[in-house]
Amino acid sequence: MLLFLDVDGTLLPFGGPGPYPEHAPPCPGAPLGHPLLSRVDPALGPRLAVLGCALVWATTWMEDANACLSPWLGLPPLPLVDWPDGEGGPPGLHWKTRPLIEWAGGRPFVWVDDEIGEADRRWVAEHCAVPALLHRVDHRTGLTDADFGVLERWVSGRAGSAAR
Repeated sequence: MLLFLDVDGTLLPFGGPGPYPEHAPPCPGAPLGHPLLSRVDPALGPRLAVLGCALVWATTWMEDANACLSPWLGLPPLPLVDWPDGEGGPPGLHWKTRPLIEWAGGRPFVWVDDEIGEADRRWVAEHCAVPALLHRVDHRTGLTDADFGVLERWVSGRAGSAAR
C-alpha cells in the first residue's frame, strides 16, 4: 500500500501554538537551512514509517523533500511523484488527484494532504477501483495524533476500503 505525503500544511503546519525553534536544521543547497523546516516535528518520521506503507512524496518540494525533509525525519530518500505540466480537470478537482491515481498504478493508497476536498473524494470513488483513503489534515496543526489514529485504523483494515 502506498502513502502519498504532502508537506506544506501536512508535515509543516501553518499555524498552531508553537513555539518553533528559531534555527532550522541544515539543508543541502540552502546554507542557512530551510526557514520553516524547524516547524516539522522530527517524531513524525518514525510514526509514518511504522504505518507499513510505501511512503511517496506528493509535494511541490520535489527533490528538496529528500534533501531536507527525509534526513530531518529520519527517513530514507523516498520516491517522488513527478507532476505533469498544465493538467486540468473537472471544476473543484485538486490538480494532484488524477496524477496520484495514475502513479498508484492500481495499488491501494492513502493520500494525506491539507487541500483534499469532496470533489476529489467523489472523483476517486468513481475512477479508482482500488481501496483509497483521502485524508485531509488541518493546515494549521499538520498531522496530529487524531490523524494518525485514522491512518492506523484504515491501514490495518478496520476502517473499510471505500474512498473518503
